[in-house]
Amino acid sequence: MQQVVHVDLGERSYDVQIGPGLIDQAGDWIAPLLARPRVAVLTDETVAELHLDALRAGLAKAGIDMVSLALPAGESTKGWPQFTRAVEWLLEQKVERNDIVVAFGGGVIGDLAGFAAAVLRRGVRFVQIPTSLLAQVDSSVGGKTGINSPVGKNLIGAFHQPSLVLADTAVLGTLTARDFLAGYGEVVKYGLLGDANFFDWLEQKGPVLAGGYMAARVEAVTRSVQMKADIVSRDETEQGDRALLNLGHTFCHALEAATGYSDRLLHGEGVAIGCALAFELSSRLGLCSQEDPSRVRAHLKAMGMKTDLADIPGELPGAQALVDLMGQDKKVVDGQLRFILARGIGEAFVTGDVPPSTVVEVLEDALATV
Repeated sequence: MQQVVHVDLGERSYDVQIGPGLIDQAGDWIAPLLARPRVAVLTDETVAELHLDALRAGLAKAGIDMVSLALPAGESTKGWPQFTRAVEWLLEQKVERNDIVVAFGGGVIGDLAGFAAAVLRRGVRFVQIPTSLLAQVDSSVGGKTGINSPVGKNLIGAFHQPSLVLADTAVLGTLTARDFLAGYGEVVKYGLLGDANFFDWLEQKGPVLAGGYMAARVEAVTRSVQMKADIVSRDETEQGDRALLNLGHTFCHALEAATGYSDRLLHGEGVAIGCALAFELSSRLGLCSQEDPSRVRAHLKAMGMKTDLADIPGELPGAQALVDLMGQDKKVVDGQLRFILARGIGEAFVTGDVPPSTVVEVLEDALATV
């Protein structure tokens, strides 16, 4: 059942291994990369309690020693205080330039550990072992690393490609239903941005995938990673095509900032709501039919996901305030917001030609249902 996706980036190329049981085999995969049989693992407290012993055992089978630091779980970890703690710990562990840092966790740990590896001794190699669906299909692949600033999300970071990604689909069974569905928001995004057949497949297979059917999970992760790998190979540092991967994210990042990067809204939930809003905006601009946003929202609802602004608990700021928050997005070019819009399901494109008044209108209508 194991699959492999190759990310073709010349001398920075690497493989993404996908399937159940990879944590148990971690030592076999990582050993060929090591100059000495030792790794430093950054994880979070939740993942450590569930899976750290299994990783230690998987590494030990190949004679690899492991030191580990468990940071607090949650988005608030992805800032300067815990980043500084992680880097200082890696230095205390005398991690050398030829060593490997292992990012063992969800997107927060992957982004933070990858950035720590990027700046430590001006760059050490790292391996991603993503434990959430969101991290397996998205954040662990492509080399984007970083932390959040009070001003906005992911504004401090570096492109630093991993040397290997081990996506063990068996660990997805330990996720809460909410965390799994948040990751599914990123899976849906891939179908919406460039593969209408994949979206058709998800409409059929989504319920059994969420229910735990392993073959469907492996297929969904593989197809998502393959699409991301293809885009990253063409555009590693987001000068063009790679921006398509941000479908739904301009709205999402504004909503995350408005909710204080808290548990009120998980990143993947924001992506799902953001995709629905991006299709609604596309429809208002006459780019796609009204059936498309309706179909997107119907699938998200059928999966039991957050779909509308009304699904976010607590109060939200007004439409103009949300647009102002979008102004801090990394996708701003020469002061102009860039949106990823769609001419239909599977047909996304990047544009800066969006009247702000239409964006405000879409958000006002969405807020009116709250």
